[in-house]
Amino acid sequence: MRSKKLTITAATAVSAALVLSACGGSDGDDGAGGDGGSGDVLRVWHFENPDSAMGVAWDEAMRVFEEETGATVEFEERSFEQIRQTASQVLNSDQAPDVLEYNKGNATAGLLSSQGLLRPLDDAVAEYGWDDMLAPALQTTARYDENGIMGSGSWFGVPTYGEFVQVYYNKDMFAEAGVEVPTTLEEFEQVLQTFADQGLTPLSEAAAEYPLGQLWYQLALTEADRDWVDAYQLYTDEVDWQGPEVTFATETIADWTDKGYISTDATGLAAEDAGVAFINGTYPIFFSGSWWHGRFDTEITGFEWGTFLFPGEGMSPGSAGNMWVIPERAQNAELAEQFIDITMRPEIQALMGNSGGVPVAADPADIEDELSAELIANFNTLNERDGIAFYPDWPTPTFYDELNAGLQELLNGTKSPAEVQDQLGQQYQAGIADIVG
Repeated sequence: MRSKKLTITAATAVSAALVLSACGGSDGDDGAGGDGGSGDVLRVWHFENPDSAMGVAWDEAMRVFEEETGATVEFEERSFEQIRQTASQVLNSDQAPDVLEYNKGNATAGLLSSQGLLRPLDDAVAEYGWDDMLAPALQTTARYDENGIMGSGSWFGVPTYGEFVQVYYNKDMFAEAGVEVPTTLEEFEQVLQTFADQGLTPLSEAAAEYPLGQLWYQLALTEADRDWVDAYQLYTDEVDWQGPEVTFATETIADWTDKGYISTDATGLAAEDAGVAFINGTYPIFFSGSWWHGRFDTEITGFEWGTFLFPGEGMSPGSAGNMWVIPERAQNAELAEQFIDITMRPEIQALMGNSGGVPVAADPADIEDELSAELIANFNTLNERDGIAFYPDWPTPTFYDELNAGLQELLNGTKSPAEVQDQLGQQYQAGIADIVG
């Protein structure tokens, strides 16, 4: 637990939370919240590292908030798992903070909204104009219906950053191989073949965790449109698991493995293994999330690297980042809204961008770092073409593990593409039935 006023150990975090909750919001006991003043306390929880882009930007937002409102911020850094595991219990008690970062999605923020634990933010969104700052796809994970299904209904959160999946590449290895950044899928496959012909496995992959699943989904998206994504993610229609989208993705993964673009060793590798292998210069290409960007910027010292969107003009995995939410039992909800608005200001968004993050409302002219500008430009390009397509494991609580297991079987050849598609389709449909009946 970290605070602007004190530092305590994890062992005393529970008792400290009780103390802080007792002193929170002297003018907001009715839950409506105060409007600033020396007696007001805003309790903030988030799980970002202090040196991360969000941690840096939000720390500055807290300073600005205290300066402008006269209120005091009591900040606790809670881990992602601490918040995830205790949210339903804590937010239904007097220990609830005034504002916290929470994971987006049906099984997380959607579930809490359906349980009445989160405060609807429609009035605040209209007052501060947050809807004008967020692209339509980024709004999807901020709104939930009465059943907690994302995409419609009231606003229950406000994302201040984004995330997406892109191609990281080793510029030195590209130059040595005589290849350039591809602009089409055909050109991308030619690049992969060039490296394979030179005895190099081009793609740093991991099938025990998310990277290979993201590549599989990206390949499906090359054949998909927004209606297919809505059917897959929002249950608006049936998903054909033997249709062109899934078939192309699954057969291409098998084909790329046979051609040596993906190592069968990836079946036992985690995301960390794949990322570190790229950092070490073992592989020329790594397809994964923007969350790696800051780490690569810090840890890659032996070669020049860059990024590009997966070739083509379509969609890519990604979403708005985790959101600020206000618990129904917040004691200073109005102050919480003011704080959220400060985190959306151009100067705070620019600070996030220049620290390696992906702001949702920054002016590109304010981004000074070259690699950060490239990252944000990629994200803005996706938003401009309505290209944010969420993640392959989102539809059901168990599909992450099921997808990884299916792709492992595909890589090691124990199941054919058609068999993997059939297995994944059955698991997907069973999971959807558990949610919507």
